[in-house]
Amino acid sequence: MKAVADLCDEHEGAIEVCVAPFRDFGGRAAFFGPIRTVRCHEDNSKVREVLSEPGLGQVLVIDGGGSMHCALVGDAIAADAAANGWAGVVVNGCVRDASVLAGIELGVKALGSNPKRSIKRGEGVIDTPVAFGGVVFVPGDMLYADADGVAVLPAD
Repeated sequence: MKAVADLCDEHEGAIEVCVAPFRDFGGRAAFFGPIRTVRCHEDNSKVREVLSEPGLGQVLVIDGGGSMHCALVGDAIAADAAANGWAGVVVNGCVRDASVLAGIELGVKALGSNPKRSIKRGEGVIDTPVAFGGVVFVPGDMLYADADGVAVLPAD
């Protein structure tokens, strides 16, 4: 994978850069893949559902509305995602089990960590465009992430 900064130089005008203040939590520092999405608020039921499916090198973008009140991804869900072939997750919200996530071969970017688990009501929407950090994340578009940040290129 090329560095995100190099991709920004090569695709200036076409690439979008997310300006959210993400932190790295996973064992994979750089990752890329086609986008899938979940929009949810303090309920990770749909996140677990999607990451239980074969990932095929995809990246799940989770729009938790920026909530810092609970975690949407923890060690068990991240381990399942890695085992199922997901490249990474980008969380507009929190994760938990931060020290364990660092040892899982999965890219994980999130706004922060919170030890509180989410509610489980089965709420959320899968594979719809979500927007945060100045970027609209469309299922099927390509996401690239490394230490410099997160960028998105349209699928076409």
